[in-house]
Amino acid sequence: MPTNPISDSLFARALRLMPGGVNSPVRAFRSVGGTPFFVQSARGATLTTADGRELIDFVCTWGPAIHGHNHPRIRAAIAEALDQGTSFGTPNPYEVEMAELITRLVPSIQKVRLCNSGTEATMSAIRLARGFTRRDKIIKFSGCYHGHSDSLLIKAGSGALTHGHPDSAGIPAAFAQETVVLPYNDRAALEAAFAANHGQIACVIIEPFCGNVGFIMPDHGYLQYLREITARNGTLLIYDEVMTGFRLHLAGVQGLAPESALRTPHSAFTISSTLPDLTCLGKIIGGGLPVGAFGGRAEIMDHLAPLGPVYQAGTLSGNPLAMAAGISALRLLEEENPYARLDALGQQLRDAVLTAAQAKGLPVQVPQCGSMLSAFFTPTPVRDYATALTGDAKLFARFFHACLEQGVYFPPSAYETWFLSTAHEGAAVDRACEVVTDVIKAL
Repeated sequence: MPTNPISDSLFARALRLMPGGVNSPVRAFRSVGGTPFFVQSARGATLTTADGRELIDFVCTWGPAIHGHNHPRIRAAIAEALDQGTSFGTPNPYEVEMAELITRLVPSIQKVRLCNSGTEATMSAIRLARGFTRRDKIIKFSGCYHGHSDSLLIKAGSGALTHGHPDSAGIPAAFAQETVVLPYNDRAALEAAFAANHGQIACVIIEPFCGNVGFIMPDHGYLQYLREITARNGTLLIYDEVMTGFRLHLAGVQGLAPESALRTPHSAFTISSTLPDLTCLGKIIGGGLPVGAFGGRAEIMDHLAPLGPVYQAGTLSGNPLAMAAGISALRLLEEENPYARLDALGQQLRDAVLTAAQAKGLPVQVPQCGSMLSAFFTPTPVRDYATALTGDAKLFARFFHACLEQGVYFPPSAYETWFLSTAHEGAAVDRACEVVTDVIKAL
């Protein structure tokens, strides 16, 4: 196994100063064992560690790097904005341009509020939904992660699940009682929840395609059903598209329609039947810099201060550097329309895993749509939190470390999504498929 003396030294220093040695738990290697490496630089599909190792990266900054790392156009946009200053505390032209892009590209968003993280976006959207409906209770789904605000860190995915704590200490019981947690893809559970809480549900928040418990897609018709039951009960529907926004389509999951270039069994729903009331965004719209946004119908958004009674604010919201980077990233997507190419890359990697596992006689599920996928070592089809947990996490840890040893970096958890970028085309994805094949044969 390769030695990483510089990373090990940095991690030892970090452990003395930061809880767990990291500033985000998903960066830790605790669920797969070992210690995290430190990255010195990144370009295209490649990370270069502090010890000089080059790794093909399928984490992509946990989603934002859809054009690969350190793209020259995004870097140039940041440099141009930086020349004018880093933050003003006043409105700036980039904010308006970003708002115009988002409202033009995402069909459900008429007005948008920019903020600084996905957590801030979902937290604010929940507050807005409660203020608009004058109701307190919300519905979320097991394994869906919507950031770490108190109302939403109940039966959560991502780092909370990876480290064995889907519920967090420090959340008052009274807060948790206002959150109804249901299994994803379960219509009967939704019906029962609305019946038991008639007239009390402010909103339903969902990752329309789950990305924080591994990658899981909705059953055929499930999103239409969700739209129908929320409308019937006067409840707002919130899509958390922090991950999927601009990654699966220029309009996110809301843009996946029968004519979509993506080949997925779940593309039969139409845009009009699944439009949410509010949408949360992040990741790609910052071009790699900290960002978040939420938006939706104008009549709802106008309940935000300074127009309405729902308060939300942020000193660095609409930061010019993040806006410049995000605008460049979105314009690249418009120009290149890379989604069919990204789906082909996703299929290539998926097929490599499936073919190798079949030859080995190893049960595996590899849900994939576009540039998002994951591998669950289980014979059970994965369609919710409970079935995701049937995956063999210990086997995944062996798979992870064997791939890493050969220079391919997947997320260090059995419960996270793999991401691809346009920079993976060609040698990077071909090499990854070779490594995956060899590693699975040796498991």
